[in-house]
Amino acid sequence: MKKHFLMLAFIFCVGILPAAAQSLQPFYQVTTFDEPVQSAEQKIANLLSDNGYQVLGTYHPGNNDNWTVLTFTSDALKNLSLQFKDRGALAAVLRVGLLQTGGKTTLTIQNPEYMFLAYWGKQLNGQEAQLNALSQQVTKLFSTLGTLEPFGGEVKKETLPKYHYKIMMPYFDDPDNLAEFSSFEEGVKVISQNLKSGKGDTKEVYTLIFPDQKIAVFGVGLMNAEEGSAHFLPIIGESHLAAMPYQIILQGTEATALPGRYRLALFWPDLTMGTFMKIMSTPGDIKDVLKGLTQQ
Repeated sequence: MKKHFLMLAFIFCVGILPAAAQSLQPFYQVTTFDEPVQSAEQKIANLLSDNGYQVLGTYHPGNNDNWTVLTFTSDALKNLSLQFKDRGALAAVLRVGLLQTGGKTTLTIQNPEYMFLAYWGKQLNGQEAQLNALSQQVTKLFSTLGTLEPFGGEVKKETLPKYHYKIMMPYFDDPDNLAEFSSFEEGVKVISQNLKSGKGDTKEVYTLIFPDQKIAVFGVGLMNAEEGSAHFLPIIGESHLAAMPYQIILQGTEATALPGRYRLALFWPDLTMGTFMKIMSTPGDIKDVLKGLTQQ
């Protein structure tokens, strides 16, 4: 009788313990194609276009033909992103990574929910159902190609809205301030011209402009061989390729970017401090390049 009572008590206590905190990872590995990256890229572009998404641009980080990033959006995603005033449009663009090894190409995608919660989490005010629906639409589409396997380092779902790597490291709402323009139109003109000319060894991957809201997001390829993605991706992990490209956001007259010590840590959350120290200069290098793109 006593043993029976103790067993019931144990079951009751276990039953009322809080559930383990759910964790998310920043990426999914989808499948591996038995074909080179160029044909795999076209296959993904067609899949997205056929299902109502807009392909914004593609590029090869570090000028490496074996690495391809494809960026895309949708009307629903853009509309939801504009509901978040603090740089919400940064999450209006999702990314696909294609890594070729030999004659095979591995397809990876960003985990939309991971990025949405990190960028929008503090600002959510009744949009949770929309966020979840958009996330599920993307993952459901890519699940037609393979089984989605999360990877990249676990972060508790509840901590993503206030994510930072270590104590004294920046949060989402600690941006790098790049420039203040006399008008939104001037800002678009200056940044666009600099990107088109490749200033600072950069490449314009995409430009997304919301004229009514006076918001623009610029996808910036960091192409310098010694300080750009060719330098830091092999150190911290090129399998996280779908974190690229970097971004500048112009809201009104202010141009900002996410600090490297936040953004790189967010998409490489399992980095050891020792590995992070190997790219210690990278956040500053990125800021310098982006700042240069905002100068006449």
